[in-house]
Amino acid sequence: MKYVILIGDGMADRPLPELGGKTPLEAAFTPNMDKMAKEGIAGIANTLPEGLPTGSDVANLSILGYDPAIYYTGRAPLEAASMGIELRPGDIAFRCNLVSLRFSPDKSKAYMEDHSAGRLETDTGHLLIRELNRELASEKIKFYPGVSYRNVMVWSGGEAGLDCTPPHDILGREISDYLPEGPGEDLIRGLMRDSVDIFERHPANIERIRSGKRPANSIWLWGQGKKPELPPFSEVYGLRGGMISAVDLTKGLGASAGLQVINVPGATGYLNTNWAGKAEYALRALEGGLDLVYVHLEAPDEASHEGNLKEKIEAIERFDNLVAGAILRGIEEFGEYRILTMPDHATPLQVRTHTRDLVPFVVYDGKKKNRGADSGYNEKISGLAGAVRIEHAHRLMGRFLKGEFD
Repeated sequence: MKYVILIGDGMADRPLPELGGKTPLEAAFTPNMDKMAKEGIAGIANTLPEGLPTGSDVANLSILGYDPAIYYTGRAPLEAASMGIELRPGDIAFRCNLVSLRFSPDKSKAYMEDHSAGRLETDTGHLLIRELNRELASEKIKFYPGVSYRNVMVWSGGEAGLDCTPPHDILGREISDYLPEGPGEDLIRGLMRDSVDIFERHPANIERIRSGKRPANSIWLWGQGKKPELPPFSEVYGLRGGMISAVDLTKGLGASAGLQVINVPGATGYLNTNWAGKAEYALRALEGGLDLVYVHLEAPDEASHEGNLKEKIEAIERFDNLVAGAILRGIEEFGEYRILTMPDHATPLQVRTHTRDLVPFVVYDGKKKNRGADSGYNEKISGLAGAVRIEHAHRLMGRFLKGEFD
């Protein structure tokens, strides 16, 4: 038996007036996911337990079969694992976004303009992180370059208990009410404040402004935590698994769970990612001996954070055609297989951030046809009388692998 898990990050949404009351999933042309929904097992799942952040870290941890209430320590430690950063006892990793702030004329107020600094180029990000290390690094503080705007800072011997806000949750808002609070806030706020002065005079930002791009004019620190201790996926479920993703968060989650992290050339996390390559590498990994591959696509979520309806629909359609469709066609050669398709969480365009809405999932078995959702794959699955309801999504993995949904 071969298993594939297809995750369209932030794909679920809410009805929109401009779509005549439909959601992007309903409006998009998705014949492959619709086929799986109509012939498979349709259900809804709660991937974001109350009391934990509404983040992809918690949601994907749940879908992989780990109870976040037990194993979640923070987002940044997972990204650090993907980047090969070895966290020691007492180290706290922070996600270090390079962001665009908009300042009032007298600079007394600042607003979160863009959590991604205009989809910052990776090489520019590396230049800025290098400058941060030159000016702000110490025995306790070190910055590590990642991909695009996503980077990591490690505070050795750091304070626990800080309350930090994800920058994509406060787009357009004045930041003063969302600065880090708690033990160590003076240090963390100071680093964020000092980065503004450093970036303002950096040639890379001066050039971005001249060319009409948004500047990366500050860092934003959040998602902090210590190194997680996950039991290996192979020991928990008895399967050899792989992780395909463009972002360090899910790659780090895979690495922490002992999955083989499979890097796909041209994978970006945006609409221009190598969609077909992800499906190709997933099938190749199964042919090479892996039992399960977890394939994560970030683009629908990024489009939602930017409030870009056209791009979100296009991302969903590419996900369906170039990933789900290719997997459906290619996996037939293995005979026995099962596919789980779902978003990790909802990211409604109207709010441009993650919400705790229950998300629709479909389990498609190559040998067993079911009467699933006649409406196809979309949020209406939640209203089906026969829909499977998973209150705690970390229990979905076991049921998916066993095919137990009766």
